[in-house]
Amino acid sequence: MQGEVEQQAPMQMVLRVKHPSSLSSGSEEASEGEGSSRSALSVFKAKEEQIERKKMEVRDKVFAQLGRVEEESKRLAFIRQELEGMADPTRKEVESIQRRIDTVNRQLKPLSKSCVKKVTRTSWT
Repeated sequence: MQGEVEQQAPMQMVLRVKHPSSLSSGSEEASEGEGSSRSALSVFKAKEEQIERKKMEVRDKVFAQLGRVEEESKRLAFIRQELEGMADPTRKEVESIQRRIDTVNRQLKPLSKSCVKKVTRTSWT
């Protein structure tokens, strides 16, 4: 039994040497633990606030960009309408000219046939 007590005592001393915090009193540990947890909490809150600020900045930038995109989209729609308006008169003019060409071609067709007939008659004689 005595050998067991002698073996336990050196082990306890080793533990105390390895862990000097076990030598301090419990009240010091509690106040030190509270201080470190308070500082950790304040650091956490500061980081959380910083993240929230960044999130708001990004959100504001995204909404500003979205606003610019909407403005540009409206501008493009307006330009497209103007181009279509410009294309319509041109299209109408092209259709009108095409109708005139068709009319003239219809009038020229019989004349060209009669010319071909006259040319073929004169070439034989």
